[in-house]
This record gives sequence, C-alpha cells and structure tokens, in this order.
Amino acid sequence: MATPLPVQHRYPRASESWAWFWVFPADHESVDPRSGVRRRHHLYEGTLGTAIKRAAAQARIGKPIGTHTLRHSFATHLLESGQDIRTIQELLGHRHVDTTMIYTHVLNRALGVQSPLDQLASMLEVEAS
Repeated sequence: MATPLPVQHRYPRASESWAWFWVFPADHESVDPRSGVRRRHHLYEGTLGTAIKRAAAQARIGKPIGTHTLRHSFATHLLESGQDIRTIQELLGHRHVDTTMIYTHVLNRALGVQSPLDQLASMLEVEAS
C-alpha cells in the first residue's frame, strides 16, 4: 500500500499497517508511480469529497459540507465527550495546541457549566417517573 509522501515521511511503516490499508481503499489496483509496484491504493482525495458533497445534497443539508467538516465534527465530539485537548491535538496531527484550541469555541457556547447537584436532581426526576 503506497502512502502519500507527508504520511510516509512521518510514519515510514504506515504502508505496512492494516489500519492504514483499510481506511479508504480504492476499488481497483494501480501502479505506484514512485516504486512501479502494482497494488491497491487509497481513494483519490477528490473522490471522497465529491461523495460527501453528493450525500449532503441528497440529504438536503443546506450548509456546505466536505471532508474537513468530518474532521471538525470528529474533534468537536471528542471535546464534548471530555477527551483531553492534548490527545485531540495528537490525533489531528497539529504541531501546536493553539491550533487544536480553535475547536473549543463550540464548547464555550454550547455546554456551559452545570452543577453536580443539577445532574443529581435530573437523575432523581428520571427515577421517580
């Protein structure tokens, strides 16, 4: 499995990993222009983006959606579930945590602070009903 040069540079053995191989494989084999080896590569980036845009149009989603939207959603959901910002930084491949901190704006407006007593009261209401 051939990997894009930036990934191959950062993770030289990525092409030998099953996790890398099965992320978004192409539906056919082709020749790696760097090595001349015939094998299955990843989908062309534009193919995935086109499929996402087509699905969003069919679902009548009024906002522009692309591959980066999925990345942003991934990071946001991790933050909302309480995942550590440094872990998210590493998963996204950001060099500086300041870049990852951009995603925290969603938390600041959507969640707010809730007292543990409020949570307990909600649980007791559910149990009583």
